[in-house]
Amino acid sequence: MTTGTYWQAIDRFRAVVRTDPTRVAVRYADGAGPDGLPAYRHLTYRELDEWSDTIAQRLAASGVGTGTRTIVLVLPSPELYAIMFGLLKIGAVAVVIDPGMGVRKMLRCLRAVDAEAFIGIPQAHALRVLFRRGFRTVHTVVTVGRRWFWRGESLRDWGRTPAGSMPVGRPATEDDLLLIAFTTGSTGPAKAVQLTHGNLAAMVEQVHVARGEVAPEASLITLPLVGVLDLLLGSRCVLPPLIPSKVGATDPAHVADAIEKFGVSTMFASPAVLIPLLEYLRAHPTPLASLESIYSGGAPVPDWCIAGLRAVLGEDAKVVAGYGSTEALPMSTIESRELLDGLVERAHRGAGTCIGRPSYQVQARVVAITDDPIPTWARAEELAGGLADTRGIGELVVSGPNVSTRYYWPEQANALGKIVDGDRVWHRTGDLAWIDEQERIWFCGRKSQRVVTAQGPMFTVQVEQIFNTVAGVARTALVGIGRRGAQRPVLCVEVKPGADPAVVEPALRAHGAQFDLTRTIADFLVHPSFPVDIRHNAKIGREELTGWAAERLGTDT
Repeated sequence: MTTGTYWQAIDRFRAVVRTDPTRVAVRYADGAGPDGLPAYRHLTYRELDEWSDTIAQRLAASGVGTGTRTIVLVLPSPELYAIMFGLLKIGAVAVVIDPGMGVRKMLRCLRAVDAEAFIGIPQAHALRVLFRRGFRTVHTVVTVGRRWFWRGESLRDWGRTPAGSMPVGRPATEDDLLLIAFTTGSTGPAKAVQLTHGNLAAMVEQVHVARGEVAPEASLITLPLVGVLDLLLGSRCVLPPLIPSKVGATDPAHVADAIEKFGVSTMFASPAVLIPLLEYLRAHPTPLASLESIYSGGAPVPDWCIAGLRAVLGEDAKVVAGYGSTEALPMSTIESRELLDGLVERAHRGAGTCIGRPSYQVQARVVAITDDPIPTWARAEELAGGLADTRGIGELVVSGPNVSTRYYWPEQANALGKIVDGDRVWHRTGDLAWIDEQERIWFCGRKSQRVVTAQGPMFTVQVEQIFNTVAGVARTALVGIGRRGAQRPVLCVEVKPGADPAVVEPALRAHGAQFDLTRTIADFLVHPSFPVDIRHNAKIGREELTGWAAERLGTDT
């Protein structure tokens, strides 16, 4: 599957329906059982196929078809997957966004896409009606749940049985738009990312290759897009109860219960889910014998968490740290055994965090740091591999069939985020990294969050990995106060429960004095609880911490 056409994605799904129609497609939490744990219901592949056919028919009858931009604001559920596959079948373009980013930001993003259809839960439609001027182009409205005081269709009233044959539209090519997904906006304004049918086909292939070309029997889903990929691979997807904007509040007992109950073989989760799960498994030893692999994403997983998961899981289980973004998923991966074989020690000495080798068919390079556009590859200054203090560190750029080549909005994001190289487009990740002699990528921090002092640049993750080893430290965050070029480096610190800040602070000073990268840091501030991103509840909000630190120190940001 290398050409990446629309029909290949649907054919993968329908092949499962033909060969195993009663196979469970989605298991989802529905209330509580007598033991207080979630009770589950399920949907088979045939039921999901028929339901999505019904949705496709009804949407087509209302004027939704190839290229129709359709806002989808629906919680993780079987309804969400039926809607997504229904849109895929008629070639419509789903527009998805994290509602947890806040009403004002979300509305600004949604208005920018000039959507023509709107499918959402009642709360989403209430906002649409309240701010109707921003949705004047919407002509088709579908409510998932109880319709309140607006007109339009109800998904519930459509039923789940198609009438007659499916509408036949123009077959999409690999370059046709499939999905518009928004970045979280955690380190800058949210951007609308264009993903094509070819991107989806490549993602499915990459996930399949990463798993040794063996489709999972059952997978636990905490990110909706991963569910779409796994359904195209024939997995039995399990949806534990979670709130998309509060993933970190997911009960680890519910996660462990779902894995045990349904024989989950693989799962994808952010550190916000994996860390509580590890703590739960330590306190309540559970075999989780079926679990063959854990894939992480959203933010770097602490090495101690990876080592801990290795200790509580089966000997043959894989713990894979993944790296990716809305624009390119996945970009690279590394398995725990390689990571724990000397690479963690290098990270603790200031090498950054090793995020592994590029994923299947992905190419990665590093270019000199600049905040200016790089319109063509001829204008890029590629850095040689290797780390020499901070001189070998630059911005990571990637290309590949899964990598988005264009933003839908804002237009200026294309100038700042893409590099044209003949027929190829390189995506500027905004992440700082270097590449070693074995083609492994070492992540050093976000470009926008770098601290530039009079003595030179300092990179967040590279510095923080040195300090995170100090006893009593939960995590750290480097911020810079003042004008870039003369910034004052400040280390914000979260201490572990029960740790004494009066003991931790001098230990941090003594440890930092041992390294060239960190000995200039003189300010250490203990923070009660770091702000984190919306989507994964794991990326530290250093911009917010910068303002907090400046206020504490009585200076300007």
